[in-house]
Amino acid sequence: MTPGALDPITLAVLKGRLEQIADEMDATLFRSAFNPIIAEARDASHGIYDAITGATLVQGKSGLPIFVGVMASAVKTVIDKAAIDGDLADGDVYLFNDPYDGGTHLSDFKLVRPIFYNGGLFCWIASVGHWHDVGGAVPGNYNPQATECYQEGMLIPPVKLYAAGVFRRDILDIVSANSRMPVSVYGDLTGQINALDSGARRLAVLIDHFGADTVTQAMKELTARAAQLMRAQIAALPDGTYSAEDMLDNDGVTDAPIRVALDLTIAGDTLTLDFSRTAGACAGPLNISRSTTIASCYVALKHLFPSVPANAGVMAPIKFVIPDNSLLAATRPKPVGGYTETILRIIDLIFLTVAQADPSRAGGCCYGTINALSLAGHRADGSRWVMFSFFGGGHGGHPFGDGLNHGNAPISTAMIPPVEILEAAYPIKFTQWALRPDSGGAGAHRGGLGAIYEIELLADAAEFFLFGERGRNGPSGVLGGEAGARNRFTLLRRDGAEEHPPMTSKWIGVKLHRGDRLRLETPGGGGWGPASDRDPSLIVRDKREGYAT
Repeated sequence: MTPGALDPITLAVLKGRLEQIADEMDATLFRSAFNPIIAEARDASHGIYDAITGATLVQGKSGLPIFVGVMASAVKTVIDKAAIDGDLADGDVYLFNDPYDGGTHLSDFKLVRPIFYNGGLFCWIASVGHWHDVGGAVPGNYNPQATECYQEGMLIPPVKLYAAGVFRRDILDIVSANSRMPVSVYGDLTGQINALDSGARRLAVLIDHFGADTVTQAMKELTARAAQLMRAQIAALPDGTYSAEDMLDNDGVTDAPIRVALDLTIAGDTLTLDFSRTAGACAGPLNISRSTTIASCYVALKHLFPSVPANAGVMAPIKFVIPDNSLLAATRPKPVGGYTETILRIIDLIFLTVAQADPSRAGGCCYGTINALSLAGHRADGSRWVMFSFFGGGHGGHPFGDGLNHGNAPISTAMIPPVEILEAAYPIKFTQWALRPDSGGAGAHRGGLGAIYEIELLADAAEFFLFGERGRNGPSGVLGGEAGARNRFTLLRRDGAEEHPPMTSKWIGVKLHRGDRLRLETPGGGGWGPASDRDPSLIVRDKREGYAT
């Protein structure tokens, strides 16, 4: 043990206590949010961040990993604003959703709060959650034809929701007035405030018990150990440059593929991720900010190196080359609403390149799209309803077996909203919710199966919006494995007619009538290894279980 270091038992206890605080903040919001995307799907996250740099110190385990990197950027944005304004006070809470200074998209609202102890700034805590509707041209905000962020929703810069503990009602009035679902906004915001209150109380108890110096030392050691462990993992890989690329279907505006490319270089204990060959910023909403790109790389690396603790130390040995004004470093007002689709390509590329360096870490690509679907209409009493949801698909085959059937995207630990919740909340019913046969990529270890969802409208009228991907290129297999099935979307009219998206995986403002059905057939995962090497008994099982026909 180095001189002055904490003994291992104290460090382990503090690690667990700090993680429990973040987990409790997660649980507080999940149990109180009005919006099913937070309450059921857990599209939110909480963490503890460095007082000076905003770097992630501790992250809740139940929220979305993609928020780890972007929330560090969000906290740094608030730190910089507070330094300029010179008015930071105990009891302040900042609110904002600017995706260019905090990552992701306009639906994700961040609350950032300073934690003071004995009159000095000790750290920051933060909450982020996906709000139900934040204005813009499309209910639910996934506008596949947006050409600027102002068509995607309201954009709120960092402002004080609480100033020295005093609530600013005017801020709540502004954000509520810009949502089709103001009651949902109020409930989700209140849940996030309560989550931060919980975190502040628990931190105060912890610091009182162990002392500020000891807790600070533990935070620094946990970060340093993560960096050390990450360097050791990288150093164990063979030096070299490994390359991969993939295509997005289109940007929703121009029907042409968009390239995402990565050259990954391992040199000793450092890793360079060079995205120079990726396309420039596009017209439609598949752009992402630089902070979102870095956050998605963090998620991929944590999948590949799961033993490394989840804090800023993971990124210490990583260098980035992300050209300005590219698809992966967009600036305002380039639209960014469909960020989920682009970051899934980044994760795939990191998986594919690291697999070249170490085949034992190889895995087929996952289904690669959240298939964001919004349905909206009015009830008989004139009230507005907006259903926004995302859907699952197959994960890639891997060295130890077949891919996961009907899983969620690897950007998160979120859950697919339950059919019972969706049917209870909205005038729809699911006439099918099943695995999709033959959708997993063939291989020695088969890709996981996608799903078939079929949704019938029970109201007199509604409209829907679809934002998906993988309609033209199925998820890649590795080491000779085959690609998974492509995404497929069908509108089944009640008279028997069928319609398909003119942009393959994106559709906007289509009118529905009672009895019309939407069918979504999601991709399977890519296969691992040659199909000729598959165990014959598994082939028999797949046919018996209906996985293959």
